[in-house]
Amino acid sequence: MSLLKLDQIDVGFGNQVIVDDVSFSLDAGDIGCLLGPSGCGKTTLLRAIAGFEPVLRGSIELGQRLVSSPAQLVPPEKRGIGMVFQDFALFPHLTVAENISFGIRQQTSSEQRKRVNQLLEHVGLEGYGPRYPHQLSGGQQQRIALARALAPRPRLLLLDEPFSSLDAELRESLATEVRALLKKEEITALLVTHDQQEAFAMADKAGVMYHGRMLQWDTPYGLYHRPAHHLVADFIGHGVLLRGAVTHDQRVQTPLGLLHGDHVPNNSEGEAVDVLVRPDDIVIDDDSERRAKIVAKGFRGAHYLYTVALEDGSQLLCMAPSHHQYELGHEVGLKLNLDHLVLFPAGYCDT
Repeated sequence: MSLLKLDQIDVGFGNQVIVDDVSFSLDAGDIGCLLGPSGCGKTTLLRAIAGFEPVLRGSIELGQRLVSSPAQLVPPEKRGIGMVFQDFALFPHLTVAENISFGIRQQTSSEQRKRVNQLLEHVGLEGYGPRYPHQLSGGQQQRIALARALAPRPRLLLLDEPFSSLDAELRESLATEVRALLKKEEITALLVTHDQQEAFAMADKAGVMYHGRMLQWDTPYGLYHRPAHHLVADFIGHGVLLRGAVTHDQRVQTPLGLLHGDHVPNNSEGEAVDVLVRPDDIVIDDDSERRAKIVAKGFRGAHYLYTVALEDGSQLLCMAPSHHQYELGHEVGLKLNLDHLVLFPAGYCDT
């Protein structure tokens, strides 16, 4: 059952529409994520869900209750929503325990202590109750901010770039920990980020936004392997669009040769298309007759990301273990690992 449902909402200021005709739903207990470049409307959409911004059109339902429409706006404090911000927003003059219990002061002292101790255990900071925020690391402060938001057991938790001030390694590990905690607490959550690895580590469902519109709402797997829009393909993971033409048997003739796979749309014979080719679709195999030349490479630790040029000048990306290092200008063989094709109308991606 959907806990959160947005139906064709617009949000804006004056004559400027920031969020344009967005619809999606999030099931109870699921973790969703809003992805997209800066300025695409992610945070504005989150603020509308929280009740800080009115909608110009459409509706927002929370637990099958209408909370936002042009005619109705339920105040934020009456929505049962928790929020975690990127700057943590901990009270510096309160202890860790006092910060966590801030939203449950209506409970008895023993109930507050029990909930605080439970959450400190869940976030791996048992015994930190008497400390103050300045005595904690950035990662510890973010755990406390999360514990404070979870203390009242909100129906929905909203997280706005919660890990953006942390270093990359800590962001990914903390995202995995936060997902486990939210699942343990059975809390439905919606995260805003521009970091796809963060989204993949946390989300059951994710949406890519661009210029205020939701391009696709899907599983992370679906966004990566079945992008519905060329901007989704461009934003999620690395990839190159290779020009080709559809053959009579629904295969695609390209500079890589004749491609075939699952999910080929019913295009007309001879129609020009752009084929999405990911680095993991190409394997370097020196025994292959399909040849290409290394024109660029980037070290990624466990692997190199190579840019290779085909005979016609088309360029592709591929990966190889870092202990198999190829020099610029070296000719390699390419083996295809394409089990399904993602096609876009030719030239569509140039507009």
